[in-house]
Amino acid sequence: MTDDPELTVLVVDDDFMVASIHTRFVERSPGYRVVGTAATGATALSEIDRLVPDLVLLDVHLPDISGIEVLRRLRGAGNDVGVLVVTAAREADTVRAAAAAGAAHYLVKPFEYDDLATRLAAFRRTHRALTGVDRAGQDDIDAVFAPLGTGRELLPKGLSAETAEAVLAALGGGREASASECAEEVGLSRVSARRYLEHFVARGQAVVRLQYGGSGRPERRYRLRD
Repeated sequence: MTDDPELTVLVVDDDFMVASIHTRFVERSPGYRVVGTAATGATALSEIDRLVPDLVLLDVHLPDISGIEVLRRLRGAGNDVGVLVVTAAREADTVRAAAAAGAAHYLVKPFEYDDLATRLAAFRRTHRALTGVDRAGQDDIDAVFAPLGTGRELLPKGLSAETAEAVLAALGGGREASASECAEEVGLSRVSARRYLEHFVARGQAVVRLQYGGSGRPERRYRLRD
């Protein structure tokens, strides 16, 4: 990991156990530190003012005001804190409202650690894109405006976001795999799978090692970066 400062996070959820799980997930993620939790919308607003976090993990279903209303009040007050909506709510109107109010992303509960980790890694890259920059280059701008979906800013021509996510999922849980193994699991040719895997290596999302054995060229083995 780089020497960049940690990003601070406020976890907002009215279920203590869920908030605890999300806190542990965040603190497992490189470059992040949880600075507080809140169980109501009102508390969330006051804690955001007090703690000034870089990112808020915000549930929609809160006992006083909804997370969507919290987000709207933040934006109405000119507060541009990053917000990742983390909720069981799947209603299309709620998803649209979160997007319209400026949420960085929307993650449906329950989810695995890797689901959150890839979005946190993407948010970190987006957050850093313009740090210390007076005049942005196109790459910096693209990093800010690209979707955070699974942590990939822009895919090279010929690669699809859906297939990229499937390849990432094939490396979930700390698994190490070859291009051939990923290809078989996802349903791609080995050449195509390797293109995706090498893209993730180039973006810093995955690492590759050479496995030597027998005769012939060594096998390239891939895993997600810790």
